Amino acid sequence: MKTAALTLLLGFFTLGIATGQKPDSLVQYTPDFKFRDGIYLNFDMVRTNNPVPKAKLLTSVDYNDKDFFSQVLAGDKIYFYDNMGVRQEIDKSTIWGFARNGVLYRKVQENYNRITFFGSIIHFVADVTSNDPGYNPYGYYDPYYSPYRTSYYSPYYSPYYSPYSYGSPYRSSGSRTDVQMYMIDFETGKDYEYDLKNLEVLLMKDPELYEEFVSMRNKNQKKMMFVYLRKFNEKHPVFLPSGK
Repeated sequence: MKTAALTLLLGFFTLGIATGQKPDSLVQYTPDFKFRDGIYLNFDMVRTNNPVPKAKLLTSVDYNDKDFFSQVLAGDKIYFYDNMGVRQEIDKSTIWGFARNGVLYRKVQENYNRITFFGSIIHFVADVTSNDPGYNPYGYYDPYYSPYRTSYYSPYYSPYYSPYSYGSPYRSSGSRTDVQMYMIDFETGKDYEYDLKNLEVLLMKDPELYEEFVSMRNKNQKKMMFVYLRKFNEKHPVFLPSGK
């Protein structure tokens, strides 16, 4: 944890120089926490709540437009001014995401997905498009296909069937879109698929919780995954600059 704290402070001061924003006092994250609106180039900016703000983005879009970020991110490049007034240019594909109305959105492929559960282990759901070699060009519908790819025990479980899902004659040729769940390690910023193996890796940082979790039968582990993710976050709260 000392290493994480040192990394946080170093990143905080470095990004302060890059964006011209000054350090703020740290507060414990709660669901009421508001992230600064702006574009987050990387996860260090998330940890320090220090994005490129709207005012420094080079765009003709009205800052008050409700679709501001959608329009700014519609192009391939993003332009902004650093604190020295120098124009910078970055490729849209390299950014981490953005915050709108205090809420974070993480970029996965070309979609921006709302971060719904934030903590030492961040959890979110994303629409992921992949090649589908089993695509039937005649629009054959498989009556045995189940659209419920998300685990029932996930807090985001929903029996929603998309007309563009696998098995639907409406989906695009040669591809399919599925709902997938991910985790992010707050300490490192690394992304993980939400599965048993990866959750065990993250729980290893707390030997007590880890031993409890792995001692259960595999079937029970799957049911209890999100419970232990929450337990870990409750025992290991994160602290962020308030931005107020």
